[in-house]
Amino acid sequence: MNISDASERSGVSAKMIRYYESISLLRPAARRDNGYRDYGDDDVSILQFIRRTRDLGFSLEEVGALLALWRDRKRPSREVKRLAEAHIADLERRMKEMRAVLRTLRDLSQHCHGDDRSDCPILDDLAASPVTRRSKRR
Repeated sequence: MNISDASERSGVSAKMIRYYESISLLRPAARRDNGYRDYGDDDVSILQFIRRTRDLGFSLEEVGALLALWRDRKRPSREVKRLAEAHIADLERRMKEMRAVLRTLRDLSQHCHGDDRSDCPILDDLAASPVTRRSKRR
């Protein structure tokens, strides 16, 4: 099948398919006599795997590691679990950071009048040095 068909079946854009080939997540496709890429069902399965792992937020490096484990039928599942748990811990850390950002933005937004006045605590905070922001919170 051509790249458009592989893209449609896998849910991965043709641009990303070419990118995944360029970084060796996907082996380079066979070429037809006319030079067009030729993908098989195995390629589509790999692309679907990549799409799912990316949808779950795994980095490209992690996707590569998971792909290698998926391909190795003799792998211990503890390696897969280790990667998943490390990813969970990273997501939890990032969520905590995002909640802190959200609290800060809500606080700043509540203190902004949002009217015709030019003074704006949001812009003031964005322009303030970290030291100034810390002293205001105390």
